[in-house]
Amino acid sequence: MPSVVVVGTQWGDEGKGKIVDLLAERADYIVRFQGGNNAGHTLVINGRKHILHLIPSGIFHEGKTCLIGNGVVVDPAVLLSEIDRLQESGLPVPPGKLYLSEKAHLIMPYHKAIDLGRESLRGKTRIGTTGRGIGPCYEDKIARRGIRVSDLLDPELFGQKLKEILEEKNFYLQKYLGRDPLSYEEVYETYLRYGERLAPYVANISEILAQARREGKNILFEGAQGTQLDIDHGTYPFVTSSNTVAGNACAGAGVGPTSIDYVLGIAKAYTTRVGEGPFPTELRDATGDHLRECGGEYGSTTGRPRRCGWLDGVILREAVRLNGLSGLAITKLDVLSGLTEIRFCEAYELEGRRLSSLPARVSEIYRVKPLYRSFRGWQEDLTNCRSLDDLPTAAREYLRFIEDFTGVPVIMVSTGPSRDQNILIRDPFRA
Repeated sequence: MPSVVVVGTQWGDEGKGKIVDLLAERADYIVRFQGGNNAGHTLVINGRKHILHLIPSGIFHEGKTCLIGNGVVVDPAVLLSEIDRLQESGLPVPPGKLYLSEKAHLIMPYHKAIDLGRESLRGKTRIGTTGRGIGPCYEDKIARRGIRVSDLLDPELFGQKLKEILEEKNFYLQKYLGRDPLSYEEVYETYLRYGERLAPYVANISEILAQARREGKNILFEGAQGTQLDIDHGTYPFVTSSNTVAGNACAGAGVGPTSIDYVLGIAKAYTTRVGEGPFPTELRDATGDHLRECGGEYGSTTGRPRRCGWLDGVILREAVRLNGLSGLAITKLDVLSGLTEIRFCEAYELEGRRLSSLPARVSEIYRVKPLYRSFRGWQEDLTNCRSLDDLPTAAREYLRFIEDFTGVPVIMVSTGPSRDQNILIRDPFRA
């Protein structure tokens, strides 16, 4: 039975949460494999908005098992808050419905303090992080100085590691960043309480997934952010601190590459970006404002307004190559309704040269000029469309061009924020 990976093809915020929620109906296991609570998936269910930062979107479905993989960095306070919020809204999240990898690394208070302190110190050269401590946590993971979920279950070991690490972090916070030091006792006691509550959820995610494969279960892997925020392949240094591409589903969940059967890329019908960094197709005019307001383009994690622009085919093709995409889901097609003209960036121009891929140097990406192809727009409201035939001819032509340009079939189209505002052309679990 197939395993499907869902990834963002742009700079994140493509609507992965909704697509994962829809596909979760067909999956048995839903796995988050990277990132932290710097990501937010927004879902509208029965008219009510739900925002998840760590727990996979499949939690809203009965009979599904949700897993947080070892590649995720976990703020235990945020995770427990999400569990409590869901339970208060009438959705119990018992162990068995949700599992947390024993090998996942923990975001500590000093990670957040360092994150905020560095951004403040950088001033105009800031990266535009969410300040959630994700980057510093990944730094400690790579430096082999991280604290993992399993460490919380051994109070003596946890205390030893925390004491050693906190001495160094407090020195850095005080002497370099000019921040207040953190109390060992306070952090130790707080995190032990977190460990006591999380203990029933802790498991070996890799073993659970191996057993699921043996039993022929459908597995859905969901990533956070988007391809252009990948630490290796994105618009560095304006990126996140982990690999966001589909290949990391294997490392971040503990499965082999032959376990992946289908890779679904999510792309908005236009492009958005949050935070700093280059954005070749950005619109700083009335059309950009239209996309932002009609699309509700405000970050689900920070509330920051998203920068908006035309769909960038260059980065879309990069996502096809980097992720090995099998299919595309186009979201927020309805937001383009009312525009008389729709533009699509099919290449860049840099100093008289035509480029079909992103330059490696961010200084050059800032200077590229997008080369556009123009399409006629449509005025019809798409929110009640439930099949391709329901779409206006101009909308179908736009989708057909995206398929031809990328060489990848469009298998899903989202026409609104609600669960039922969706066109499923092909089920990736049966493709």
